[in-house]
Amino acid sequence: MHYFIHENIKQIRQHAGKSNLVVVSKYRSIQELEKVYETNQRDFAENRVQELLKKKEMMPSDIRWHMIGHLQTNKVKLIAPFIHLIQSVDSLKLLREINKQGKIYNRVIPILFQIHIAQEEDKYGLSEEELRKLIQSTEIESLKNITVKGLMGMATNTHIESHIEAEFLKLSDLYNEYKDQLHWEILSMGMSGDFHIAIKCGSNLIRVGSKIFNSPQ
Repeated sequence: MHYFIHENIKQIRQHAGKSNLVVVSKYRSIQELEKVYETNQRDFAENRVQELLKKKEMMPSDIRWHMIGHLQTNKVKLIAPFIHLIQSVDSLKLLREINKQGKIYNRVIPILFQIHIAQEEDKYGLSEEELRKLIQSTEIESLKNITVKGLMGMATNTHIESHIEAEFLKLSDLYNEYKDQLHWEILSMGMSGDFHIAIKCGSNLIRVGSKIFNSPQ
């Protein structure tokens, strides 16, 4: 059953090189995720809080869970006790709530700022200008229960590779502008259809789902 999962992960890791792989578990069965776990994969991601909580209860406790979907402030408290990395922070309001819950649970919660680089308007994320204002604000320094690890972004859903590359390079430039000054270490770009381009553009964390679980043609 799902014999190809191991081979798919092996190939993706070879291509990824030093970039870290986070396996996107949305829509996948526990049996499929157990196959992934067998390959010593410990970083998994969900885009919905309820699915994340359900799978956390059913999977081994040493998994590092990432939140990659749009996160509502009223759901932060549900994942604050254990979440490894919230990759989708797109507002000061959300940042404040994560800090508040971090304080309650006596944790410093790692986050990434999600930047809007795609042409699709329905994708979330801060604009470059909004990010700069946030970084320069005095309030962010007072949020002691969050730690900003870097940036995340999603490219436009298109087959035009030059378009995707231009968007990834824009995000990579933004990351490189601040990474030394702010001690950032994670640039999360690239999914199943475009992770090879993202790696070329400097991504050191890729979020892959269907490429792992779909049978090779």
